[in-house]
Amino acid sequence: MSDPSRPRLPKIIAITNQKGGVGKTTTTINLAAGFVALGAKVLIVDLDPQGNASTGLGVEAAQRSVTSYDILLEDMPVSSAVQTTVIPNLLVCPANADLASADIEMVSNEKRSFLLHDALRDRDIDGLELDYILIDCPPSLNLLTVNALCAAHSVLIPLQAEFFALEGLSQLMLTIRTVRESANPNLRIEGVLLTMYDGRNNLSQQVENDVRQTLGELVFTTMIPRNVRVSEAPSFALPVLSYDPTSKGSEAYRALATEIAARAGTRFRSEGENA
Repeated sequence: MSDPSRPRLPKIIAITNQKGGVGKTTTTINLAAGFVALGAKVLIVDLDPQGNASTGLGVEAAQRSVTSYDILLEDMPVSSAVQTTVIPNLLVCPANADLASADIEMVSNEKRSFLLHDALRDRDIDGLELDYILIDCPPSLNLLTVNALCAAHSVLIPLQAEFFALEGLSQLMLTIRTVRESANPNLRIEGVLLTMYDGRNNLSQQVENDVRQTLGELVFTTMIPRNVRVSEAPSFALPVLSYDPTSKGSEAYRALATEIAARAGTRFRSEGENA
């Protein structure tokens, strides 16, 4: 039961696909920046032992003294791990290689699937005044990903516009259904996002047709184009929206943030509401 004395819980979106190289971390960083551009305050929880989302936002390895590992396994409050970035209102809870052993360490904990759920619902988080929490999941269906699915309100699935795009998606859908049935009955699919799309390529067009025929309205109208500026931005530790605001990639991620907010009827403070 919700607590009327607490502010509204931020919307929690897990961004996941067990297949690597589909633009998962890129989408996490740039969707967060897109929400910020709409007037939201966003926290990225880096749940990938590779820590690419942390690196892509300028958090050096030496700066990661408290990480998502400590939130899950050391019972540290989320606020103790949160770091600011060069983007105002975009925060990150970083990750490092310690997370690689988290699966083994969590197995003996009877609440192993709900550690992130409980951390993100602790009163400690209220002071951050967040609108969204985006969870960057590892490229596997392990206990870290299960924690993200149990914590999230919805799941966003990036899907590369390539020949084997739908391969493996059935296993992810099965995992989502299992989590719904056993741990998080309100979990829903936010949408499937086609990434690295090249409209000049017949294969990309065929993949889009196949994905839309198979998944219907689950597929976002917005697609992320293959764009060199999107690829370059992480090396400058910036979202593409800051690195090159006028690029096709920036336009696409702003459109995605707008599409998600519009679907939910969400308005932010910068759009006329009082802070």
